[in-house]
Amino acid sequence: MSAPTTREDLRPWQRALREEFPIVTGHPELAYLDSAATAQKPQAVLDAVQTYLTSSNANAARGTYTWANRTTELVERTRERVARFLGDSRPERSAVHFTSGTTEGLRIVARDWLPGFLRDGDEIVVPDADHQANITPWLEARESLAREGVHVRVVPMPYQNGSGDYDHRALAERAGPRTRFVATTHVHHVYGGDMNVQRIREAVGPDAVICLDAAQSVGHLPVSVAELDVDFVVFSGHKALALPGSGAVWARQARGPAFVPGGWSGTPNTVGIASLEAALDWLDAAGVGRIERWTAGLAARLTEGLRRLDAYEILGCPLSLAADSDVQRRQGIVTLRHRAIDSGDLGFILFSHGFMVRSDHHCQGDAGEKTGSVRVSLHVYNTDEEIDRMLSALASLQ
Repeated sequence: MSAPTTREDLRPWQRALREEFPIVTGHPELAYLDSAATAQKPQAVLDAVQTYLTSSNANAARGTYTWANRTTELVERTRERVARFLGDSRPERSAVHFTSGTTEGLRIVARDWLPGFLRDGDEIVVPDADHQANITPWLEARESLAREGVHVRVVPMPYQNGSGDYDHRALAERAGPRTRFVATTHVHHVYGGDMNVQRIREAVGPDAVICLDAAQSVGHLPVSVAELDVDFVVFSGHKALALPGSGAVWARQARGPAFVPGGWSGTPNTVGIASLEAALDWLDAAGVGRIERWTAGLAARLTEGLRRLDAYEILGCPLSLAADSDVQRRQGIVTLRHRAIDSGDLGFILFSHGFMVRSDHHCQGDAGEKTGSVRVSLHVYNTDEEIDRMLSALASLQ
């Protein structure tokens, strides 16, 4: 059967998938629009957790009995599952390390791998208008190295004025032979834009290591490390339909020393790993490309409606707002401000109408937005009807 090509074709598929989220169908009066913070869980993930806890819950690599062996197999099988989900064509060469999420994963790369890679006088690029989790660890690594007499220069990632997109041309001018490491983001957590990672590689050359924060892309759109010439991919399971406290670092193991997390490896989050395996299976069966088309369509519907409401400002690239735009790259995240109502107050007002959104500064770095905003983030369980109802509520506040 050929894949649906239009949003109208996708409607029956989306309605069927929405029914698989009990928290969503159990609260029809509410619209959950905060999936960038954490995604809801399909029944298949909940069932996998229940099955694991009631049939083979044990510690991995700590016993010779059946339950322990099954758990050990689960952990190793899920490592392979992560690599396969990310389109890794060389899994025998790469490594997958489980973490509690993106923040811990980025911190592990910064703490346990980066210091052994850098030398005095090297440069690292830091995206200081992205999420703090993709800023602070690299600055901490620089300070740690400085205490050992190794001085590393931080090069701020350049951004295009007003759009939130990276300025790849300016980056190419700033990068030099001592640019050894680049921290970057796949989908921006405030502006919702695909940050064009392929152009990062073109800008910094073939030798620099690129670490990709994929918190807002894994589980939301296809991610292929075979196509993205990056060295690390870090993501959170809970944003990809798995349980909180789960996530992974994928390491290519091609540039620089091998990625080996430091310290003693204790008990893994086995139930979180079980949920992650089930979530990746569910996403593959649903079709991540279809999920991307559905949520991008919802984002376009919302931004098209907001453009007709003068009271609102939409953050991000102004050319990506129209549904028929050639540069539509908004990936299911739309962030807005009311020109007169505080974002915190607007969040409370929207909840009184049944809409759950995020209202704050969204953990953005110092070079990011100085004023709070309301973020609407979407997933496959959201509908056109929810977007239309929200637009009606927003219009009433003109």
